[in-house]
Amino acid sequence: MYRMDWTDGRLQERFDSIDHRFDVVDKRFDVVDRQFEQVDRRFDKVDTELQRVNDRLDGLHRGITQMGVAIFVAMLGLIATQL
Repeated sequence: MYRMDWTDGRLQERFDSIDHRFDVVDKRFDVVDRQFEQVDRRFDKVDTELQRVNDRLDGLHRGITQMGVAIFVAMLGLIATQL
């Protein structure tokens, strides 16, 4: 049966290799973090634009409602004058 001897030197080499691989992964995560920051900035812009659209739609809704009430009152006035 084969038995592997793990000397301190070999263990250190293995740990150094593992540390190096984690350093590479950390660098990749740094890149991903920067990309997410860009995505966050884009979403902030989209959120701002959506708020502007929402404000415009609120104004339009308010205007249409006021116009509908005015037409309703005018119709009531016409009906009242015809009686």
